[in-house]
Amino acid sequence: MRLMVYSHDAFGLGNLRRMLSICEYLLKHQTNLSILLVSGSPMLQAFRLPTGLDYIKLPCLNRGQSGALSAKYLGTALEETLQWRSHLIHSAALHFKPDVVLVDKKPYGIEQELLSTLEYLEAHLPNTKKVLLLRDILDSPAKTIGEWKPQGYYQAIQTWYDQVLVVGMAELFDVAQEYQFPLPVANKVRYCGYIRKSFQGLNRTQLRWFLRIKPSEKLVVVTPGGGEDGYPLVKAYLAGLNYLPTQVKLRSVILCGPEMPLSQQQELQKQALQYPGVEVQVFTDYLLGYLDAADAVVSMGGYNTLTEILALNKRTVVVPRTTPSQEQLIRAERFMHNGLIRAIHPDHLQPKTLMQAVIAQLGDRTTPSLDLDFNGLPNIADQLSNLFGCHPHREPALA
Repeated sequence: MRLMVYSHDAFGLGNLRRMLSICEYLLKHQTNLSILLVSGSPMLQAFRLPTGLDYIKLPCLNRGQSGALSAKYLGTALEETLQWRSHLIHSAALHFKPDVVLVDKKPYGIEQELLSTLEYLEAHLPNTKKVLLLRDILDSPAKTIGEWKPQGYYQAIQTWYDQVLVVGMAELFDVAQEYQFPLPVANKVRYCGYIRKSFQGLNRTQLRWFLRIKPSEKLVVVTPGGGEDGYPLVKAYLAGLNYLPTQVKLRSVILCGPEMPLSQQQELQKQALQYPGVEVQVFTDYLLGYLDAADAVVSMGGYNTLTEILALNKRTVVVPRTTPSQEQLIRAERFMHNGLIRAIHPDHLQPKTLMQAVIAQLGDRTTPSLDLDFNGLPNIADQLSNLFGCHPHREPALA
């Protein structure tokens, strides 16, 4: 059986990490499966890929702060780059002949780069099933509806796709209702719950020993995701250490993110030298291990990071991104409303306020008003298995 996965990843690492988690789970629980991942992420080669998964790397695009697309590294025009990417995707489908195609977020891909592939599959491989994967929140309803209607996304789902899988909970954000899906599209939606990624490596005790964390010390992990726009958050956290009460013994691990500009990384490294007990890294493939070892986490509001933090029952302070999408802000507001996190709007981000929130989280023992469903991976596997026409072994749901 052959699964082709499309993940455009024009900004950050979230889409790629989420799709890789799905691929790893499927390969672990599904026999006789080959997966071809087609992605434009510049960090694809940095991840450990499981047996059964190969990839085709598309030329990178950059969405930037303004939201305008451009070629990220090559000096090629946007139209030329998109046409090149479209040909690569089409060629992958032509030669791989997938049984199921899993598309991340955009029904037509970026700037309709998937359209020729969808048309080819319909004409030459009509039995190939097509599935659209949506995260819990795309953007504000007004902006999403305003983009989906003129781009024909509702009609695209109705015409081309067999299912829409949402990695979220309708109780927190009802995608079909919020984005006004027409009934034929809404009928294809399945809410799968949030994704919890399993990890191997050093456990909490081992990693804290490796970092030489004393029993009297608290560990705070700071992670701005990919890091392209994470500099203000890390800078504010480091400056906030000036307001740390003397009785609080704190250690900090800062993960800048591989897409943070080198000049900003160097400036933060220099700033961190002023404070004892601070370690600055660029990137780790063992983020879950660090999150597990932490007593509190400071992060932005990305889907992967937040769900991984909450799946580990960690207290977190979230400073969401507000441009070019409102996705993180809406997620932070919904999660905070249900007692899952503390959030600070980036317009109100101050070193002292941030450190006060961190200290409060270290001492917070309240219970959230809503339990998150973390069965996203087994539920996705079940849905795809039905399309493959088989039912793989499924582990009991995680507690």
